[in-house]
Amino acid sequence: MPNVLVRRRLRLPGGGGRGAVMWATGLVAAGAGAAEVASALSVGAFATVGAETVGALRLVVAAIVLGVVFQPRLRRRPAEEWVAIIGFGIAMAGTSLALHAAIARVPLGIAVTIQFLGPCVVALAASRRLVEVLCAVMALAGVVVIAGPGGAFDAAGFALALLAAAFLALYTVLAEKVGKSAAATADLSLAVGVAALVALPFVGGGMARMTPGALGLIAVSAVLGVVVPYSADTLAARLSSARVIGTLFSLDPVMGLAMGWLILRQAVSPLAVTGVLVVVCAGGLLVWSGGQASSRRVGRATAGWPRIRRGAR
Repeated sequence: MPNVLVRRRLRLPGGGGRGAVMWATGLVAAGAGAAEVASALSVGAFATVGAETVGALRLVVAAIVLGVVFQPRLRRRPAEEWVAIIGFGIAMAGTSLALHAAIARVPLGIAVTIQFLGPCVVALAASRRLVEVLCAVMALAGVVVIAGPGGAFDAAGFALALLAAAFLALYTVLAEKVGKSAAATADLSLAVGVAALVALPFVGGGMARMTPGALGLIAVSAVLGVVVPYSADTLAARLSSARVIGTLFSLDPVMGLAMGWLILRQAVSPLAVTGVLVVVCAGGLLVWSGGQASSRRVGRATAGWPRIRRGAR
């Protein structure tokens, strides 16, 4: 019932096609923008209590918020639902923790680019048409261009970024499964609760340095950086598929570039702008191809219907 109400209030399309892909694109873009704003706001808290503490507490606060809002039931759930929920939560926690650890060792752009390899592989593996493969390859190329040249090779940093990519690939696959469940929002809140439990041991000694200001930043960051993007991803996966979501996750580096320029006043090179344009083109092609595929499905479905001449009664 909550998902029906969400669909009615937002006027979400019920099936596939161009409209659904456009909605999914908007949702993923909104979630990516909120996540990058949260990252910018978290800079002060990172310096005070450490990245691991901030990451873990963000998941804890988000789990409380989602639990209060959706009040998921724990009983009378089949085992396969719990498997998806627990796996989704582990993927959330693993992606967050591994990426933060990688960023401490390699440049942010390189870490995010390597992380995108996960959903890109999902998109390529699940692609059913040549145009979808082209979209995934274009998006990856654009992200690589956005990242630009990196620094010295760090084996541990690259390994952690690849681990984040593996967890993000799992997240991409399970986002579709959880998103298309009968109680997607409730399942999401339980998954974030699992993620919080997994991340809790990584809080470390940062709590001893906690200040009211840092706690406020973490609370705001939890809503913008966890509640909003995870909810948006789940709704987007409900409308589309893992292969579409995997390609659309290329919007994360684009939003990071935009928010870095707008909020942190970071310089943006012409090469990075070129990469953004490539990603935008990939997203546009994905939306257009979704409409074309939908039209062909409708054509095949109505191929045997009788043709009515104009003016016939």
